[in-house]
Amino acid sequence: MTDASTPEDAWFAGLDWGDADAARTAIREGSAPEAREWPSDAVEAGVVADTDEYYDWLRSATIDAARTVADEHERADDQQLIHLLRAMDDCERTANELAERVAEWGGSRFGESGSGIEFAAEIADRDADDPATERLVGLATEVVDIDREAREIRETIERLAPDVAPNLAAMAGPVLAARLVSLAGGLKPLARSTSGTVQVLGAEDALFAHLKGNAPSPKHGIIYTHEYVHGTHPDHRGSAARALAGKLTLAARVDHYSGERKPELQAELDERIATIRARGDDE
Repeated sequence: MTDASTPEDAWFAGLDWGDADAARTAIREGSAPEAREWPSDAVEAGVVADTDEYYDWLRSATIDAARTVADEHERADDQQLIHLLRAMDDCERTANELAERVAEWGGSRFGESGSGIEFAAEIADRDADDPATERLVGLATEVVDIDREAREIRETIERLAPDVAPNLAAMAGPVLAARLVSLAGGLKPLARSTSGTVQVLGAEDALFAHLKGNAPSPKHGIIYTHEYVHGTHPDHRGSAARALAGKLTLAARVDHYSGERKPELQAELDERIATIRARGDDE
């Protein structure tokens, strides 16, 4: 449906009407050095009968292109890592909350005290001799199953994270790496973050309180769980957090842009943390 008068840089150049795949690709990958009266060009080239038809075609192609991008983004490995992490957190939270209910209920039924997943597992092994106890045992069994699912999801994260972000996973550990990716919204935005942003990821509430003048500036966010931060003397945790955040930022960038494993990043971090901790030994 095109002829020699079709602009070569038009997104519809060379396309056949109804070829959704080609139109989607043209919308996503095409470019032009400058804007033109594309609707008029399409009509003059005989690609469409009128501008209304052009806009209908353009709308269909752009929606299809956007949908494809969204699908690809959601299926990306880093997004799957985020889903796994959030599912693990949900399972752990649910299991612990239900375990509290089981403990309270079990105490009233059996006159025994206990708490946590282990106590729920004990109740799950009991025989039920009445409807209420049957439901209690059933709930305890669900707690055990959800806790098992959380642990299996964690194992999957530990296997997947090194493939998605090898340097970040090696330096932070698979679960913390996944949590940083999740908090940033993906590996790409994490790689584009400053080290200062990475340092306080997970401490958004404290940061907002600081910006309002109601609290001091947070020294660290979720990276506090890393041994290099919480295992450092409180007086030097700020320095440790900055050092760790700086190297984690570099690791995320290498993972996103090249994926090449760089053990020297870990060695540099180890040396820096050793220097920081030595300050405390000298004081």
